[in-house]
Amino acid sequence: MLRYAFFLIRRFRVNRLNSWLLSHVYTTSTRQNLKHQPATASTSVQEVVTISSRNNSNCSDFMMMIKPIIISGPSGGGKSTILAKAMKEYPDAFAFSVSHTTRKPRDGELDGQHYYFIEKSEFERMIKDGEFLEHAQFGGNFYGTSKKAVQDICNSGKICVLDVELQGVRNFKKAQFEAKYIFVRPPSMEVLENRLRQRGTETDDSLEKRLKHAKEDLLAVENESTLFDVVVINEQLDKAYSDFLNAIRSELDVFIQKRSEKEMSNGEGKNVKN
Repeated sequence: MLRYAFFLIRRFRVNRLNSWLLSHVYTTSTRQNLKHQPATASTSVQEVVTISSRNNSNCSDFMMMIKPIIISGPSGGGKSTILAKAMKEYPDAFAFSVSHTTRKPRDGELDGQHYYFIEKSEFERMIKDGEFLEHAQFGGNFYGTSKKAVQDICNSGKICVLDVELQGVRNFKKAQFEAKYIFVRPPSMEVLENRLRQRGTETDDSLEKRLKHAKEDLLAVENESTLFDVVVINEQLDKAYSDFLNAIRSELDVFIQKRSEKEMSNGEGKNVKN
């Protein structure tokens, strides 16, 4: 009886998420601001977010019981390293929602895998056509999460992971978007500066902007205690990774259970890591 009640509670929460995906309307002035005003370090969600019921019906049933994971944190904080480690350990569980950006790729970054690297004019066209769930501008570059990227993951039946800037997180929270919200931060600004310098990809000007932005984000997270479900301090990678897995354990457990049930029903009998 308790297990059935737990199932109903999760189903109710998921139905709220589905309703948001089907027809949630946001208000924003971004489209006009971007066209007529200078760029600012702000983020806004597009005017209308709609994923058709026809497309939504293609999503695997077990995906309907799993929250997306929204992860945020300053560049150099370690979130990308933690995500890469999780995806290596659980290769069938996660799918990273690949964002679009107007910045240049760093060494080793691949188009379509780490980001979709596009020109500013193309990014502005996507904003105008309402193709983003959210988008942000900072450090002189645009970043955005497209509707199609999230829907493709939903259709695959994997846990959707979104790397979102802080203001984008605020917008998702205001929209009551059901997700597990995780912030990954460095132990100190000094450690963050050292990590960014070791990358060797920043000019003095861009480094100064990133550090200023990171300091503002860390202070904001301290002052907005309800913004994230979990704050992971990445001082030692193994400990930070363990904290991350503990934060998403319920999502992993449901995924493993439902994937196993699906494979057994299909007669595959494939072992799933847990």
